[in-house]
Amino acid sequence: MSIANLIVLVIQGMLIQNVILTLFLGICPFMGVSKKSQSAIGMGLAVIFVMVLSSTITFAINDLILEPRELGYLQTIVFILVISGVVQFVEMFVKKTAPYIYKMLGIYLPLITTNCAILGLALIIVKPELEYGYAEMLAYTIGTALGFTLVIYIFSTIRERLENANVPKAFKGAPIALITAGIMSIIFIGFAGLV
Repeated sequence: MSIANLIVLVIQGMLIQNVILTLFLGICPFMGVSKKSQSAIGMGLAVIFVMVLSSTITFAINDLILEPRELGYLQTIVFILVISGVVQFVEMFVKKTAPYIYKMLGIYLPLITTNCAILGLALIIVKPELEYGYAEMLAYTIGTALGFTLVIYIFSTIRERLENANVPKAFKGAPIALITAGIMSIIFIGFAGLV
């Protein structure tokens, strides 16, 4: 696999098949943590770490244990257990090293365990028709994790500006946020012709 192909996979995961805006996974933290840009960055960094580590582990488990023994039907349960363990590690690490971010993220940090974007990515990268090797899997995973962080940060900055904007009363809060998310989704779907 050439470097150019790996870069294409990063761009594909980040923009073309953005996990939030085109695959519609991970909407809960997208809407819940995106009110402030600082918490969005904290969540994005935590998701990057969890997504890359858990996808690497689940890919290896699937490639080395599940598929050779024809235990593919255990993928979901094994992947959830791996993701839960990685999230527990991240939660303890953030609590010790950055208590302010830990408080700011609140309930959303342990909810990374149930973030369907992470489980969805783990299930996508092991699809037999994709035929990803370790380098391709890692490139796509990094792109997807960066795309998650990029989108949640952009959305948080827009939401911060919307707080001071002259928005009709009926659209304040969640309605204008959902309209904004829809417009962002249309923009990201436009990247489909990029590669």
